[in-house]
Amino acid sequence: MVVMPTVASNGRSRGFCCQPLLYRGPRNSWGFPKKLILSRTLISSPSLSIQSGGNLKQFVSPNVSSQSLAIELLDAWDDEYNGVVVDTNSLPSSANAFASALQASLCNWKLKGKKGIWLKILEDQADLVPIAIQEGFRYHHAEPGYVMLTCWIPAEPCMLPASPSHQIGVGGFVINDKREVLVVKEKCSCSCSGVWKLPTGYINKSEDIFSGVVREVKEETGVDTIFLEMVAFRHVHQVALDKSDLLFVCMLKPLSFEITIDEEEIQAAKWMPLDEFIGQKFYEDDPMSERVIDVCIAAYQEHYNGFTAHQLVSKFDGKMCYLYYDSTNNV
Repeated sequence: MVVMPTVASNGRSRGFCCQPLLYRGPRNSWGFPKKLILSRTLISSPSLSIQSGGNLKQFVSPNVSSQSLAIELLDAWDDEYNGVVVDTNSLPSSANAFASALQASLCNWKLKGKKGIWLKILEDQADLVPIAIQEGFRYHHAEPGYVMLTCWIPAEPCMLPASPSHQIGVGGFVINDKREVLVVKEKCSCSCSGVWKLPTGYINKSEDIFSGVVREVKEETGVDTIFLEMVAFRHVHQVALDKSDLLFVCMLKPLSFEITIDEEEIQAAKWMPLDEFIGQKFYEDDPMSERVIDVCIAAYQEHYNGFTAHQLVSKFDGKMCYLYYDSTNNV
């Protein structure tokens, strides 16, 4: 099977098609010749040359002139779901070469019954994005430095996972031996403006929940802590940038007590008596926040058991992970 251009009666190429051809030379990992040289007639029907190693086989329609165009398939590997992941670092630097290789590769993948195609394009390759979009790719997600595009080949509903839909936040409940809670006032015009609240923030990429909450408390207040347990989490939808949000509330033990605030984010921070903290009108009017504080107090008084982090290896991916669960019942 070879990939070759189709030609209209006026001699212009109309794209690529796939036709059977007996070929016994070396092939790449996809089962295709290592290199195809496709020739396009300038007047009528096309000529086709196939080069592999030092051998060249040429099929030429008589009495026509032609020009040669070298086409190579994109480097890629199969994923676990009968899909393909394109090698970003091997993409052609030329837009024309990329367009030709992408067309030929799509034809190849379709013939092989492949389904989802993942194409990661780096920032300095941005001129390739419109070409991929024209060939049927769609935006999936973007991160600093790259955009991820996908293409679903079968004529059936797309089964590729959606783009990341959740952001993950953490909140730290830190209480000392004087029954004082570490609280902050944030510099913002949100609904909690002017309210003494728990230190909160988002975890970083590849950061564990217990590490993230310790870091956030340190950054906002300067207080060192150690993670004890996760006591509750909140799940809400369509918040910042229409994303869903998970907020994990954790009990932390203070290791230091001197406060040094992050003046870029925090207006003030202090150790506040527990009764004064829960007596704020904001918490009396907010059932969710009130329940969170109730759970934290119950955990502090050892009337409630939260989840602790246990390091395990998962056979699904062979990676070290943390499983959070209540281990007090000798599970």
